[in-house]
Amino acid sequence: MGNQKRFIKRRFVLDERGTSMIELAIVLPIMLLLMASIAEFGRFFYTYTTLAKATRAGARYIAAQPYACGTYRLQARNLVVCGKPTCAGGDAPVVKNLTISNVDITTTPGEVTLPDKVTVAISGYRYQTIFGIGGLTGGVVDLNIPVAPSTTMKYLLTDPCSAPG
Repeated sequence: MGNQKRFIKRRFVLDERGTSMIELAIVLPIMLLLMASIAEFGRFFYTYTTLAKATRAGARYIAAQPYACGTYRLQARNLVVCGKPTCAGGDAPVVKNLTISNVDITTTPGEVTLPDKVTVAISGYRYQTIFGIGGLTGGVVDLNIPVAPSTTMKYLLTDPCSAPG
């Protein structure tokens, strides 16, 4: 009887069956969290660079438009939001939840009738996560962070109503 107890005890201690499942149960959540974090980080930078390119396109558009003529501000906002000067109702924004109200256009005064510089900025836009990793902290860390790129360009035209070309 004593030998049998010792044999069972020794077999239990030396037996490695099932240890890989235990290791997997410990490591898998950490690996999934790490992969989700990497995906969110990459998606955040994709969103930021897309918005930065959109502000650059808007600033370039305004810098080459006649300042005193037309509706260039609305067209530039549309260009930033949906990628073209005229947005139809079905046109998707370049990034999710971006609206015309998120686009700010300011000019730095130059000469009497012309601006010196034009700035197009994104304001009030918050990055939306897809995995909700911030919820794992019990709401302590909010990953819906503001994204606010801006671009400033020199105004190119010298006549307030001249067409580019």
